[in-house]
Amino acid sequence: MAPIRIAVIGVGKIARDEHLPSIARDSRFELAALVSGSGAQAPGVPTFRDAAELYAALPDLDAVAICTPPSARPALVREAIDAGVDVLMEKPPTPTVGELRDLAAHAGAAGRVLFTTWHSQYNAAVEALRDRLAGRTLKRLAITWKEDVRRWHPNQDWIWETAGFGVFDPGINALSILTRVLPEPAFVRSARLLTPSNRAMPIAAEIAFTSRALADGGEMTAVFDWRQTGDQTWEIAADLADGTALRLTGGGTTLAVDGVTVEDAPRHEYDRIYARFAGLVASRDSHIDTAPFELVADAFLVGRREDVEPFED
Repeated sequence: MAPIRIAVIGVGKIARDEHLPSIARDSRFELAALVSGSGAQAPGVPTFRDAAELYAALPDLDAVAICTPPSARPALVREAIDAGVDVLMEKPPTPTVGELRDLAAHAGAAGRVLFTTWHSQYNAAVEALRDRLAGRTLKRLAITWKEDVRRWHPNQDWIWETAGFGVFDPGINALSILTRVLPEPAFVRSARLLTPSNRAMPIAAEIAFTSRALADGGEMTAVFDWRQTGDQTWEIAADLADGTALRLTGGGTTLAVDGVTVEDAPRHEYDRIYARFAGLVASRDSHIDTAPFELVADAFLVGRREDVEPFED
């Protein structure tokens, strides 16, 4: 079978660090081109200034991976679908839930594959936690997602603008795990959105959830913070009603049960994402998961903004 000829649109940090290496490692794909306003290059393939040039020059293109900031994606996804190619979307997929649903309908009507990727879901330890929670009742679940924005998003002003998501850009990774592993849905009950006085999006957030997965009197919370230096913290602690303590750490790579590690695998999220995309292209199925996105939207709907000190990169 011929490889899937794929172009990467938007060649920033995530494309360079994850998408391009994963494409290179997977024989089911062939990198056909880049689209980059800054003129980013990759050996042996052309770079185009915009998507229109790409589709005009490569009529035999099969797919695109769209790795631009979210604000640009709705138009780019629609353009790709209209050009007759399948689409993989980096997360968060679009600025709003409504736009994502519109794109899903458009892809379905056109017979194109649309794949929303939530990379943190593609860890073996996440699936192991999902299995451990199936049919169980939770006493407590606490998400702690704290990292240094200057380390992971240096000089990326777009992330502080509306539709840039602020601390929810990494926080949605935790929410994507939450929606994947819970045996019942979670709903946002309240949220504090701690926002620098000179920025539109929050630098930290505290969220309380409700869920039918919780025992009476149980609690489910999330704390996101972009101000942590030194060691970075990406963990979910879940205590079951029967006393079992589950700890998912390393952003989803390691699971411990009652202090004993039961799953600890290297991070191969994007390799698994591209393996999944190859399968979807072959079967002509889309995979559109809106659940993590809906929790972010609800946090902004019910959340209370609180100004904190200004942030300067």
